[in-house]
Amino acid sequence: MIPAVVPCTDRALWDESVDTFNGHPQQLWGWGETKAMHGWSVDRVLLKDGETTVGAAQLLVRPLPLPFRALVYIPRGPMCSVEDTQAVLNSLADHAAIRHRGVALSIEPDWDKDSAYAGAVAGAGFRETTNTVLIPRTLILDLTRTDDELTAEMSKSTRANIRKAMRSEVEFRKVKNESELEQVLAIYHETAERAGFGIHEDQYYRDIFRNLGDGSPIIGAFDGEQLLAFVWLARSGATAFELYGGVSAEGQKQRVNYGVKWAALQAMREDGCSRYDFNGLLNDGISDFKKQFAKHENMLLGTWEKPLSPFYPAYSKAMPLARRGLQTARRLAKAAAGRARTLLRRG
Repeated sequence: MIPAVVPCTDRALWDESVDTFNGHPQQLWGWGETKAMHGWSVDRVLLKDGETTVGAAQLLVRPLPLPFRALVYIPRGPMCSVEDTQAVLNSLADHAAIRHRGVALSIEPDWDKDSAYAGAVAGAGFRETTNTVLIPRTLILDLTRTDDELTAEMSKSTRANIRKAMRSEVEFRKVKNESELEQVLAIYHETAERAGFGIHEDQYYRDIFRNLGDGSPIIGAFDGEQLLAFVWLARSGATAFELYGGVSAEGQKQRVNYGVKWAALQAMREDGCSRYDFNGLLNDGISDFKKQFAKHENMLLGTWEKPLSPFYPAYSKAMPLARRGLQTARRLAKAAAGRARTLLRRG
């Protein structure tokens, strides 16, 4: 079988296809729309065997300097069955080379590392790489379990903090409008400065909120009209995926970050999701907080690339250097911004 690559320009059909394949929310139409507003172009394609759709992929295309031309990237995709994987990937690689003149096709599938998919990916000529965007080491909870089954996996102190938060006067609910979104962004800035991680410009987050709509719920902890903490997700039919989270200083005192995480788990289960992905584990304080909610970890397949150009060897050496340089620049910019905010407060 050599699947035909058929463009999809119908949002409803596309999102329906994502849910048919139990696809990841980063394959939803609205996620692609947001990336298209921030430096990428988007190509959504269905893989057809006759009249049967055997796969789908939302390709993000980033221009690169000559002679590399373009990187073609599929976040948490493609979507297909194990038995169709090799054929689907071969067709996608040909499409990326011919349509986009890509130096490589990079994929970070939503597939377990130890699954049968791994052999099919390697069989299609892909090679594992450290040019990672989405962290493969993560924590995924099964939302088909009961409350008691979920809390049994948590630490004793986490259960106690959840009970305390749920007994408080704090209201846990979805963020309703763009006015409340601005409170979310203010807390996110505060959290990023406190924890020392970089963030996008505010417009990027506003675009996610608008483009994904119901596919990007934000669960907030409110004391009256004041937001104390939030968990921001993207969700498809099957999977809820944490994007961002934050807590104010007052929210930390009240431990509502535990309550809002529990409220997010329950809300996503009520919305019909069967999986809850905490989105990456590192060796940091944020990851330590995530790991309090279960006794296990998950390892996804990771990042794989298929060379599409004779310039790929040069690209594979240049990309890590460019990424380190970009990360250094971001750290310096963040430090400068922090100093500026401190001087403004003192003034």
